[in-house]
Amino acid sequence: TALPLPSAWGAPLGAAAMAARFGAFGARAWAQHGLKAPLGAIAAGSAYAATSWRDRYVRAEVSYDASNLKPHHLSSWRDGVTGLVAERRVNKVRNPMAKGLPGMNFLNPDELVKGHIILNDSKASSRDSALKKGCVRGNACKDIWWEPKDVKAAIVTCGGLCPGLNSIIREVTNCLYNQYGVSTVIGIQGGYNGLSDPEDNEPIELNPETVREIHMKGGSILKAGRGGFDAEKICDTLENMGINMLFTVGGDGTQGAAYLLFEAARKRGLEISIVGVPKSIDNDILHFDKTFGFDSAVADASQIIRNGWVEATSCNKGVGIVKLMGRDAGFVAMHAALASTIVDLVLIPEVSFQMEDVMRHVDATLARKDFMVIAVAEGAGQEHVSTGKKDATGHTIYGDIGVHLRDQVNKHLKPTGGRSFYIDPSYIIRSCPIRPNDHIFCSRLAFDAVHTAMRGYTGVCVGPIHNVIVVMPSNLIAKGKRKIKVHSSNWQSCVQSCNMPNALSGLSQKTK
Repeated sequence: TALPLPSAWGAPLGAAAMAARFGAFGARAWAQHGLKAPLGAIAAGSAYAATSWRDRYVRAEVSYDASNLKPHHLSSWRDGVTGLVAERRVNKVRNPMAKGLPGMNFLNPDELVKGHIILNDSKASSRDSALKKGCVRGNACKDIWWEPKDVKAAIVTCGGLCPGLNSIIREVTNCLYNQYGVSTVIGIQGGYNGLSDPEDNEPIELNPETVREIHMKGGSILKAGRGGFDAEKICDTLENMGINMLFTVGGDGTQGAAYLLFEAARKRGLEISIVGVPKSIDNDILHFDKTFGFDSAVADASQIIRNGWVEATSCNKGVGIVKLMGRDAGFVAMHAALASTIVDLVLIPEVSFQMEDVMRHVDATLARKDFMVIAVAEGAGQEHVSTGKKDATGHTIYGDIGVHLRDQVNKHLKPTGGRSFYIDPSYIIRSCPIRPNDHIFCSRLAFDAVHTAMRGYTGVCVGPIHNVIVVMPSNLIAKGKRKIKVHSSNWQSCVQSCNMPNALSGLSQKTK
């Protein structure tokens, strides 16, 4: 009687059986031509079968792996294989910069940036497993996929405004023109609406002349817009216009839609590189260190906090309250407080609080120095101001925590003669021109987005990990929002800088 095989043997035996079939098919093919199949050919066929089987077997295990880019390269995006791309083998075009700038250093295409870099990490359990194997660097390589003369590129900016949109448009255009010799670059107006309905949102030509000075002002020359996404209509538009390279500039929703567009293009066999540059003034994009425009927003927010400080210090028992952007994450408020070093309390969406604790801290601070400054993110304390309503897109309509806090502080201080000074800068912060260091960051992102697209990647985004620009599948950053971890060094530094009491620090609660 045959002994039962261990269950762990099932997969290897399955591979061996498939390998044997490949070998047998190869032998028959040689025999049909009157030839004797060499052992090497059979072995090669068997090895290929095992490798092919293994690639598919591990696909489920690597679907949440930032280094798994074969499904995102035009050489293999429809083959169902996984792993790193062998760019030296599949990219056949020599980068024109290798001739134009012969002394230039090019990346090794398989360079990886390790996601987890701390030994004996106290927060190892909280690190995201998607970065464990590392991320492919997103800079220029000597061999590329696209023949530059065949490229017709387009840029679209989606969602709300953010400092740096024009910088991204400018540097993508300049890199395509000046470094790769791409002569056709189109600006899509009105976000995805311009791709779904180009008749009502006429595209514009972009070239070094038209973009020369646009980084000097805020906003977007392409009129950023919300909604309008229809993958099939957009694929039709791209096909009709002959566009084979699309740069999507927008937040997690924009990049999630870009991933759906990538899947629709793959399904119909529309060869196109879709590369995203994530945008979020709230800095809440998953995995990446930061987003463009954030530093500029923090700089402007810091100045507004100083205005609140001037008001608060110019009267007895004055409390300056500044409401800042941060619907789901409090990065702007936290960083502005750290940058200004004159804030006494920071309220963020990630930390729940009781109004009684806020008032106790107000009393203690006023007793100590006769004034106080509070920075509050717009999404903080929604348990106190919940509307219970949703907008047309299904997003929750948030209550105004800034006005509520102002009214509560005024009511609390009225018997003792104190008062608040409330400042809501609203859209001022998002419409400001880009700051110099932020523009440099935009240039890095834009250049590396172009290099990534020219290397043949699609359905991906570029962004910094440990200040190195990397390539990441768009679905990984579109699956949620990055939030402040209450035990992070930055938040704990903020708590200490503001001299906040434990009850308002969130250090005793889990991160939302």
